[in-house]
Amino acid sequence: MDELPQYKRIVLKLSGEALKGNIPFGISNETINSIADQIKKIHSLGVEIAIVTGGGNFFRGVKGNNLDIGRTSADYMGMLATIINGIALQDILESKGLVTRLISALEIKSIAEPFIGRRITRHLEKKRVVIFSAGTGSPYFSTDTAAALRAIEIRADILLKATLVDGVFSADPKENKNAVKFKKISYSDVLSKELKVLDSTAVSLCKENDLKIKIFNISGKDNIFRSVIEKDIGTLIS
Repeated sequence: MDELPQYKRIVLKLSGEALKGNIPFGISNETINSIADQIKKIHSLGVEIAIVTGGGNFFRGVKGNNLDIGRTSADYMGMLATIINGIALQDILESKGLVTRLISALEIKSIAEPFIGRRITRHLEKKRVVIFSAGTGSPYFSTDTAAALRAIEIRADILLKATLVDGVFSADPKENKNAVKFKKISYSDVLSKELKVLDSTAVSLCKENDLKIKIFNISGKDNIFRSVIEKDIGTLIS
């Protein structure tokens, strides 16, 4: 049976931790190439793809306090880290024959375009892979929130979040062996139970705009591709 995508337009959130793979810091060549191969495979099915990059493999804004750096400055440093990841992903994707556009919420004309909604929609309609970097461009907002915001703005069918766990659990599965995985869960339950799989602001945005979220483990073989094809992978928040 032919593989058919469940969605026409997706936003894929890639954390910095996902990009570093098994290395302690930076970008894993093996991992980023695997991600790019899967994105190319999804693209070949006619799916319109936008990606939001995190920056935790280089710098996470909330860790700025460890360096006696103020939160605002630390968050801007984190945004710059997401741009580094965006540039790397763009280069790898284009080396595999895909046409891309790197978008930055911070003005950086020599590298990336600004966010203009109609232009982004046009890029997607022309089957260009869009990469969103620099979060929302404002401090105090996570890249999860940026991913939710961009997905709503471009009218994506779903927000896919690639993480290092298999989905949403009743507790942290790394700390609690008895944690139960949810196949489906409501926005309200994620918020009321304070399940930390996604920033609460991002979940609230998705709830208000009826945007589905799928949380899945990036580590499994072809799991990004499978998240677009299969219903049962990960956890669906709706």
